Amino acid sequence: MNDRFGLGWRTELAAGILSNLDHIDVVEVIADDYFDSASRLRALKMLAAQVPVVLHGISLGLPSTAGIDRRRLDKMARLVEAVLPECWSEHLAFVRAGDIEIGHLAAPPRATSTIDATAVNIEAARAVVGSPPLVENIATLIDPPASDHDEPTWLSGTVAASGAGLLLDLHNLWANSVNFGLDAREFLARLPAASVHAVHLSGGRWISGADGVSRRILDDHLHDPPDPIFDLLSALSSRCPNPLTVIIERDGSYPPMGHLLAQLDRARRAVSAGREVMRLQ
Repeated sequence: MNDRFGLGWRTELAAGILSNLDHIDVVEVIADDYFDSASRLRALKMLAAQVPVVLHGISLGLPSTAGIDRRRLDKMARLVEAVLPECWSEHLAFVRAGDIEIGHLAAPPRATSTIDATAVNIEAARAVVGSPPLVENIATLIDPPASDHDEPTWLSGTVAASGAGLLLDLHNLWANSVNFGLDAREFLARLPAASVHAVHLSGGRWISGADGVSRRILDDHLHDPPDPIFDLLSALSSRCPNPLTVIIERDGSYPPMGHLLAQLDRARRAVSAGREVMRLQ
């Protein structure tokens, strides 16, 4: 099975990535950074000529019952047409209310209304871009108000209603499980493994809860993926029938490139262990 392993493209990592393409199968690029710059688009097309590229969006707001911003969708379509990525993805997150940008990825209410809205918006995206996005679960420190589904039920329902594939962020899954008293392995087992096509690995840090006593995990992309994330990656790989594209995300506090490559090798070993379990079943 042709599983692949790569890094999120960041300016600070560019030289290291380009010097180690023999160890990096794919890079993930934040699509929105290239919407309005011809010079950056030219650079991205040069990158795509050297290594497989996937695009990752951060601003569509797929679960919005108000619909998605057609201007942003048109920009995504033009970028996909220009770069010809292997796939593109977007978060299952609220990002704006009306014309007001909220400045971060917020968890939507986990309800039938947002499942239905997401399905409508993904179909609109497919019609404009020419292919549907993979959709990513997000981390949250606040259980979304007005929810009547737990997260595994909502994610599974969203994937079923939309027909979209899942970009499964395992640190987000683990952080939400820890923060809200779920069992991460049970959470993973409840998701449709056949819908997972890509994986994000990242790290975070412990912060104090609102009561000053309890602790929660903040997903900040500034730290190494912790041990439980690689355990979850093995568990997923033992069930998922699809080739996986596994991306390590890092948004700051960048370690030496050798350290990131070692994390990629650890991810390779985790997937290999899971595939061996699948083979023996």
